[in-house]
Amino acid sequence: MDIITDSKLDKYLDITSRALKKVKLNKKGKINFEESAKDFFDMAKRYFDDAKYFRDKKDYVNAFAALNYAHGWLDAGARIGLFDVDHDNELFTVDGKK
Repeated sequence: MDIITDSKLDKYLDITSRALKKVKLNKKGKINFEESAKDFFDMAKRYFDDAKYFRDKKDYVNAFAALNYAHGWLDAGARIGLFDVDHDNELFTVDGKK
């Protein structure tokens, strides 16, 4: 449970490949920023909790994957402006200029 196997990597490469192909860009839409921010933060927190659960079970591969998902939700939220991260470009992929 602490080695990333070819089959585990293949599984996640397949999932992401299929997801990339399925995405269609929205040209219009209305976003409730507060509701969306809460949703993104909730998802990040849930994946973070999952990471701790997997770590406690010594399942380091899934713990690491869950951490990446958690940070991905946080980073995406910061990137699209749902979260104010004070231009922190060390923790997030945002413009560091104030």
